Amino acid sequence: MAKVNVCLKRSFITVTSLIAILSALLLAATLFHHGHLHNSEEIETMLPGFLSTYGISIIPLILAIIGVYGACKEKKWALILFVVGMILGSLFLITSAILGLAQRPQEAEQLKRHYLQMLPLNNASQSTIDGLKAIQIQLQCCGLDQGYLDWGYNIPQSCLCSQEATNPCVEPPRNSSLSEYTMNDQYVKIYKESCLPYLIVYVMMVIDTAMGILLGVTLLWILSVALCIFILCRLSKKDEIPVVVYSTEAKAGNYTPLADAAELA
Repeated sequence: MAKVNVCLKRSFITVTSLIAILSALLLAATLFHHGHLHNSEEIETMLPGFLSTYGISIIPLILAIIGVYGACKEKKWALILFVVGMILGSLFLITSAILGLAQRPQEAEQLKRHYLQMLPLNNASQSTIDGLKAIQIQLQCCGLDQGYLDWGYNIPQSCLCSQEATNPCVEPPRNSSLSEYTMNDQYVKIYKESCLPYLIVYVMMVIDTAMGILLGVTLLWILSVALCIFILCRLSKKDEIPVVVYSTEAKAGNYTPLADAAELA
C-alpha cells in the first residue's frame, strides 16, 4: 500500500468537510421551516418537498463523515462507500436538474392556474388573503388578474403606493374603501398593475437560482468523487521495494586496506 500524498488528502478532506457543512446547514434550515409550517394548512402539499430535502441533506452528511474517516485512517471500504454514494447522488441531482429545466414552462402555467383559482378574492381564505397582501407590498402590485378590481369594494391598504414605489399608480375607484382615505392630508393612490405577472417572474427567478445552486453543489460532489478516486488509486498501488542483490564478494570480505599496519604504528 503506497503512501497517500498529503496535499491530495488535505484537498479531499477540505472539499468533503465543505459538503458536510452545507448539508448540515440545509438540514437545519429544513427543520426550521418544517417546524414553522407544522400547523399550516398547506403542510400536506409541502410534505413531499420536505422529505426530499431531508434526504438530500442527511445522506451527503453521512457520506461526508464516512469519507473523512476513510481518508484519515486510509480505509478503502469507507472511501469506496463514499464514492459509490456520491456518484449515485450526483446522478440524482443531474437528473433532477434536467427534469426541472424541461418542466420550467409548465411550472409557470401551473402557477398561473393555481393563483387564478383563488378568485374571487372576497371568497378566499384568510391565510390566502394575508399571503397575497404580503406579496402586494413586496412586489408593488394589487390584485391577481385584473388589478385592484379583483378586490371589489374592499381594497386592502397593502395596495397603497409607497413613496419609493417604482411601479405605476392610479387613484382608487370612488366607490372603494380607499376612495376617501388620506395620508398627510393628500388622497392616496394604489398600484395599477396586477401581481400575477410579477409573481410568475419572481418564482421563475427563484427556480433559476435554485438550479444554479444545484449545479454548483453537483460540481462540488463530482470534485470530491474525483479526489477520492485518486486516493483509492494511490492506496491500491504498492510501494516499490529495492531489490537486494546477493554478492559473493561481500560475503568473502573482499576489501583493500587504506594503509599498512606499520605506518599506523
